[in-house]
Amino acid sequence: MKPTSERIIEVTNSVRDLLLQKNAAYGDSALKPSNIFARGSAVENIACRIADNLMRIKNKGLNDATEDTVQDLIGYLILLKIAIEDERTQPINHNLPKHNADGYTSLHNGSFSAPKNLDWWETPSVGRTSKIRTERSEEKASGDPMGG
Repeated sequence: MKPTSERIIEVTNSVRDLLLQKNAAYGDSALKPSNIFARGSAVENIACRIADNLMRIKNKGLNDATEDTVQDLIGYLILLKIAIEDERTQPINHNLPKHNADGYTSLHNGSFSAPKNLDWWETPSVGRTSKIRTERSEEKASGDPMGG
């Protein structure tokens, strides 16, 4: 049997080669997402792919059928580390939602918007925005989650 250090080199080289091959084939899409269907950052999108791989392992177990999934997972974890480093050092991605002058967030074609200071359940699509916004303002002012 080969020494562990040699096996580590072989496995990491294999993952490296797979990452480089996929990066060339997909055009760096993991770290520079096209945001055609998904609107997340690279970190969010990679985290989603990791979750999918973990779910596949959870459902199918660790066996010959999921060996490629394990290798993909290792690759996505490496890409996640790079994406996190990129977020810390690069300016905000301009493909992500922006807040306009009235404090609302516009996504893709502008069909959804919500004030940036509201939680998800306070969006206009809920239909009770004004009442909830008032209640949340009272809660924030009083520090009481019940708004009292």
